[in-house]
Amino acid sequence: MAQLKVTLIHSAAHRLPKQRKIVEALGLKRINSSVLQPDNEATRGALFPIAHLIKVEEVK
Repeated sequence: MAQLKVTLIHSAAHRLPKQRKIVEALGLKRINSSVLQPDNEATRGALFPIAHLIKVEEVK
C-alpha cells in the first residue's frame, strides 16, 4: 500500500481551530516537519481542509 509524505510548509498559527487540530492530529509540529500517513480516503479527507498549509508526496 502506498503512503503519503505530508510536510507542513506554512504555520498553523492564526488559523481556524479545526485546521490547527487537524495539523496536530497528523503529528505535524513545526514548519518543515514531515510524517508518513497511509494513502486512504480518511487521510485524504483530513488533508483537504489544510491543503494550503501542506505539501503532499506519494511514497512507494
